[in-house]
Amino acid sequence: MELMLIPIGYGNVVVAQRIVAIIAPDSTPVRRLREEAQNAGKLVDATHGRRIRAIIVTDSDHVILSALQPETISQRFAGEPAADPGEEGRVRKKK
Repeated sequence: MELMLIPIGYGNVVVAQRIVAIIAPDSTPVRRLREEAQNAGKLVDATHGRRIRAIIVTDSDHVILSALQPETISQRFAGEPAADPGEEGRVRKKK
């Protein structure tokens, strides 16, 4: 079986077969999930100090924070081209 890696921003990747959910960080239950993962030592911050826009839950109960939108990550997961105007949240100017 070949491993498929999903880019989650700023040079970080996740093994696609291990992803259970890609969710937005806005709700209280998701914040609670994040806190529980931090207390259990299973929180991975891949935001590089930027705003959390997506939370990825893996089959090993690890919670991964990403600065990319959940839609962008799910498109990469599905193999579709990203709809974001620039890579990893940076807007590219037209010349």
